[in-house]
Amino acid sequence: MDRRSGARRWRDPKRYAWPLALLVPALPFAGFAVWWATGGVGWAWWIAPVVVFGAIPAVDVLLGDDPRNPPEEVAGRLQRVRYYRWITYLYLPAQYAGLALCCAVWVRGDLGVVGVAGLVLTTGIVNGIAINTAHELGHKREAVERWLSKVALAPTGYGHFYVEHNRGHHVRVATPEDPASARLGESFWAFWPRTVLGSLVSAWRLETARFRLRSRTPWTWRNNVLNAWAMTAVLVGGLVAAFGVRVLPFLLLQAVVGFSLLEVVNYLEHYGLRRQRNAAGRYEKVDPRHSWNSDRVVTNVFLFQLQRHSDHHANPLRRYQTLRSFDQSPQLPAGYATMVVTALVTPLWRRLMDPRVVAHYGGDLSLANLHPPATRRLRARYGRSSTLDAATRRPSTSGIATPAPGP
Repeated sequence: MDRRSGARRWRDPKRYAWPLALLVPALPFAGFAVWWATGGVGWAWWIAPVVVFGAIPAVDVLLGDDPRNPPEEVAGRLQRVRYYRWITYLYLPAQYAGLALCCAVWVRGDLGVVGVAGLVLTTGIVNGIAINTAHELGHKREAVERWLSKVALAPTGYGHFYVEHNRGHHVRVATPEDPASARLGESFWAFWPRTVLGSLVSAWRLETARFRLRSRTPWTWRNNVLNAWAMTAVLVGGLVAAFGVRVLPFLLLQAVVGFSLLEVVNYLEHYGLRRQRNAAGRYEKVDPRHSWNSDRVVTNVFLFQLQRHSDHHANPLRRYQTLRSFDQSPQLPAGYATMVVTALVTPLWRRLMDPRVVAHYGGDLSLANLHPPATRRLRARYGRSSTLDAATRRPSTSGIATPAPGP
């Protein structure tokens, strides 16, 4: 069978698995059903943490990796199939319905400490994972998808992500200047305030600069930071009108959980990786070496293949069903769901990931994106195999993107 004939016969093996991603926004309804059936037992609301950080990693281990890529000959056709888009669209009404349900439960009261914590975590996890849906939609050219991206971001109040991720992070990724790229030796708890504040400031600067280049005021509804934040204001106003001011603490707490989930994912995606400067002093082009990847099949289904992050950075317009795995991409030891929990435990994270970053650079710490306060500790532990400043090094030419074997 020739290559062209094989491409014509190729069928997406995950075609009927992608709707499983919609189980995430269904979790509040499952929690409510258990809570109601058990007479208001608080632990029922812990369903999202248990499923996302317990069940999914367990099934990931059982099913393992799937490095197969769709043939390039079918990628264009596959991107045009609207079935895949509707799966991302459907996340949003389920997300909003779940948020309204959880607001109603919150104001009803009688949850107890366990129930309150579970309700906040479940709602925050759903809205945090919705930021991944917003990420998928926000990179596309279609205006409706870009607006839907902001709608998905509204419950977490993180509408500025729409600007900062597309025009900030994708430009500065894997450099010390990027607030969303974690540095080797930097704990998540040190990264969190740096990225939260840095991303917000960067988004505002990028968007206001866009208007000032045209000699226009940024104080307009066309400002993508302001109109995204306005969506959050309208949403909060509507929920307060429906459920009263008692819902405000809940909305704030779940939002912090939601955008913190995004930031812990940011933390692990480029941890310690650094693009080198060329002879002209510019950063080399982003390639598969600059993102941590995972081919764990279950988490990839639930996250619209966010774990194939290298291809996303190389081709941000590429839709999730066509993202590829590359042999040059450094691999995480587990899927994102497992690594998120690991990142919260700093000693465990350092033991697991620091040696991988050092090995990725052949023991040369000067090539890594180092956290300045941790430099002495890292060099004492791993040695200094080179005294050259990474900024003076020419990039390696060995990072040519090679997709993993196809189906």
